[in-house]
Amino acid sequence: MRLINSGFLDEKTVPQLADVLGVGSRHLSRLFAQHLGATPSQVASTARVQRAKCLIDATDLTFAEIAFASGFQSVRRFNDVFQRVYGRAPSSFRRAEGRP
Repeated sequence: MRLINSGFLDEKTVPQLADVLGVGSRHLSRLFAQHLGATPSQVASTARVQRAKCLIDATDLTFAEIAFASGFQSVRRFNDVFQRVYGRAPSSFRRAEGRP
C-alpha cells in the first residue's frame, strides 16, 4: 500500500509492482480483491483522487496542475475519476468554499 500511495503505479505497471513485491501479478490481484475488494489499479486511482482532493482543499493550484500533481495523465481522466468517486465535479468543492 505504501508503494501505491507514493504513486508507484502512476509511472509503472501492476506486473512491475508485483515483481518488486516478489509475487506474481495474478496473485497480487487476487490478494487485493480478497482483502480490499478492488484491483491494484483501482486502489491507485482512489489514492490519486484522494491526493487531488487534498490539493483542492489546501491549495489554489489550477485543476490541471492538481490533476498532474496527483498522478493523472490527463485533466479529462482526472475529472472523470473524481466525478465517479465523489459524485460531483472537482470545481464544485471550491465553489462550496467560496473559492473560484
